[in-house]
Amino acid sequence: MENLEGLLKQAPDLIVTYGLKVLFAIIIFFVGKYFAGVAQKLVRKLLNSRKVDPTVVSFVANLAWAIVFVFAVIATLGQIGVQTASLVAVIGAAGLAVGLALQGSLSNFASGVLMVLFRPCRVGDYIEAAGIAGTVDEITIFSTKLRTPDNKVIVAPNSSIMNGTITNYSAMDTRRIDLVIGVSYSADIALTKKILTEILDNNQYVLKDPSYTVGLAELANSSINFVVRPWVKTADYWTARFQLLEQIKNALDAADIGIPFPQMDIHVKELPLSK
Repeated sequence: MENLEGLLKQAPDLIVTYGLKVLFAIIIFFVGKYFAGVAQKLVRKLLNSRKVDPTVVSFVANLAWAIVFVFAVIATLGQIGVQTASLVAVIGAAGLAVGLALQGSLSNFASGVLMVLFRPCRVGDYIEAAGIAGTVDEITIFSTKLRTPDNKVIVAPNSSIMNGTITNYSAMDTRRIDLVIGVSYSADIALTKKILTEILDNNQYVLKDPSYTVGLAELANSSINFVVRPWVKTADYWTARFQLLEQIKNALDAADIGIPFPQMDIHVKELPLSK
């Protein structure tokens, strides 16, 4: 009874002491979280003002947020009485186990660092990697956000992108359009080539330098195949491709040059009636 009475007498002091610690710990956590966001915005603003590549800006800003947030968590634990030095020692001792458990996340982090350092792709590039294709919107610490042409958002782990082949369609300022145009064997070769050349000369998207290529490439089974290979600006690739195909079809039709298509002739043979 005496111990209980003593505890009851000390209760207000204990509530005040530990209650204030918990309150301060909560305040420290939320203030630290707030400053993590502030640090992220400041780093992003500073790097943008110096015209740093957006890919680097996104990665470093997210990394700054993570570092400040970790310090906020450690300060919070220290406020409620957890020995942070011992905590760090425990974390160090358990580093191997944590590393094995989080090897996927660590691999994604390492891949993110490599993507920032070697820059196989940047924010705004249209790429194909890990079986998906889209425009790079953001490269974070652990993942890359892609936006598809039909406006879907795909979040892919950094390791899956770096461990495979990356096709960057935006890396160069110009791209070549490769078209194969088949015409019938009865077509005038010189006239066909002249029509194709005139279309490329008059198209607004086709570049003069480097020059285009138009040539007879193959005598196929049912058609004479011409290759049409103009160079265009990367941003104009699909617009130019669609326009050229339409212009070529209309021009060949106007010149009465046939474009073969798969067909099958069926011959019916009359069999003699059985007796």
